[in-house]
Amino acid sequence: MAVTATILAEPSAEAGERRDLPLFLWLSPAFPVGSFAYSHGLEWAVEAGDVVDMRSLTAWLADLAAFGAPRMDATLFAIAHRAAEAEDWRALNEVNELAVALAGSAERRLETAAQGGAFLLAARAAWDCEALARVPERAGDAIAYPIAVAATAAGHGVDRRRAGEAFAVALFANLVSAAVRLGVVGQTDGQRVLARILRVVDAMAREAADATLDDLGACALRSDIAAMRHETQYSRLFRS
Repeated sequence: MAVTATILAEPSAEAGERRDLPLFLWLSPAFPVGSFAYSHGLEWAVEAGDVVDMRSLTAWLADLAAFGAPRMDATLFAIAHRAAEAEDWRALNEVNELAVALAGSAERRLETAAQGGAFLLAARAAWDCEALARVPERAGDAIAYPIAVAATAAGHGVDRRRAGEAFAVALFANLVSAAVRLGVVGQTDGQRVLARILRVVDAMAREAADATLDDLGACALRSDIAAMRHETQYSRLFRS
């Protein structure tokens, strides 16, 4: 007599990790947000002689991770992810409004709003979820890039910490890519820079994961000046 056994498999850790796979697509240079067009003021820093080689580039990026706008973006990302995960749409929209308002110059606002809008458009076409339908609250309003990515990640059940780490690494990888195109370092040295700052970026992301609005703050004045000076820079490759 044949015996048929029915096995009820529990969700495996591997199945849970597969939820993270879309991060590779959302944060890929191939995802149509136009990140290649922005240098976060780095182009002016090169013009001014602040960033001229691998050593100065590493120091500049490490300072951004410790004190600059990327640190605030990582914090805003975590706050937005928690709000979307809790389906607190009011809080999600409030943190988005704050993220847009915190852009310290016209080009910084363009950088976050243009990428955020492009991300929202592409994500809603292929990766739609309720969180993306809820922010921004009014059609035509700006959405900041970290908020758009965080809302998508939360809406698809991607862990906040893993999503935040991937988002932070992608930000700095894009800056190194800009430095390579500006001729500051070659591709191999660019990878050396990323290897050197990875621990700093990881620490930034881990600290941001549990941060609240009270933890928001930045003090990278030279970077802020670079963003403003870039608006009138004579010859430019980048939009910021």
